[in-house]
Amino acid sequence: MIAIAPDSFKECLTAAEAARALAEGVRRALPDSEIVCVPMADGGEGTVDALVAATNGGIVELTATGPMGEPVSTRYGLLGDGTTAVIEMAAVSGLPLVRPEDRDPRIATTYGTGEVMRDALRRGVSRIIIGIGGSATNDGGAGMAQALGVSLRDARGRELPRGGAALARLATIDLSNRHPGLRECAIEVACDVDNPLCGPCGASRTYGPQKGATPEMVDELDAALRHFGEVVEAETGVSVLEAPGAGAAGGLGAGLLAFAGGVLRPGVELVAEACSLMARIAGAELVITGEGRIDSQTPFGKTPAGVAKVARERGIPVVAIAGSLGPGYETVYECGIDAVFSIASGPMSLAAAMERAPELLAATAEAVARVWHAGRREAGPM
Repeated sequence: MIAIAPDSFKECLTAAEAARALAEGVRRALPDSEIVCVPMADGGEGTVDALVAATNGGIVELTATGPMGEPVSTRYGLLGDGTTAVIEMAAVSGLPLVRPEDRDPRIATTYGTGEVMRDALRRGVSRIIIGIGGSATNDGGAGMAQALGVSLRDARGRELPRGGAALARLATIDLSNRHPGLRECAIEVACDVDNPLCGPCGASRTYGPQKGATPEMVDELDAALRHFGEVVEAETGVSVLEAPGAGAAGGLGAGLLAFAGGVLRPGVELVAEACSLMARIAGAELVITGEGRIDSQTPFGKTPAGVAKVARERGIPVVAIAGSLGPGYETVYECGIDAVFSIASGPMSLAAAMERAPELLAATAEAVARVWHAGRREAGPM
């Protein structure tokens, strides 16, 4: 058996489409081989589609509040087990939803993320996986909390308006009307950064500028988040100021910890668990993984490294196929990947490679399968 477990090839192929192209190439070389496809992701863009495809789940579409307060059409996944929802916060509160000239993390909100979580809870799920990369926000997850019934009030008892700047006025937190479904639902947060909430490596200083924050705004937002964190710790007893990953997604990591009982975990581990990767590759003689680019960052939480970790536990060789190979790609050999190949068959532009991606993936997978099969002929037929 050959297992195929790629991530998406961004702006080109979904993980499921990449898996189909790789499987086509393997079948050309080994028409009688058993092939298992497990579309993968690392908790970022494409996680919903990958997990829905891998588990025969479905998509829920809805309208929610966008990062600047406007209604947006969004979606999340219900997995094949019927009890797990998977959400990408970027699909409702993400930076790409805001035009560059309109970006302002002082007023951007995660309220829509909370609305999506609320919809999933209404459907009776007992587990929510939420990927928190790519946010437009810096509100500490306050908007998310308010959408789920948490009241955040100033010293005069007024509900805080949305956005990160308003957090400087937080005085009290009332959890009495928090959504009751949160008590019975496990919230697992796909988070691959360890930034604290505040300070030099915190949410505002690390990610604020790309969300439209000027140096003056960064100072304002960092001070507001620190105040927010202090009040949260005093009112809820949850430590968020120094918690690794609390600063992810403009502090949404902190909000999920404090208000939803969230647990932060590496994204690819969450995805591998949700799609039963370990069980599905059991008995495989080869695993083929891949993504759009493999480079020195791949070992740090990217899908090929995560797949290799699982395969290595079962002693299965792993080949990675990429759209391109960047500087330092050789470091993946240290994390369990045995060989790496680029799909480029010769000099070509990025546009040409993307247009021909299914064809090039299939051709590379066919070559990999032929070489692999040739090397094991002495062991007998498959």
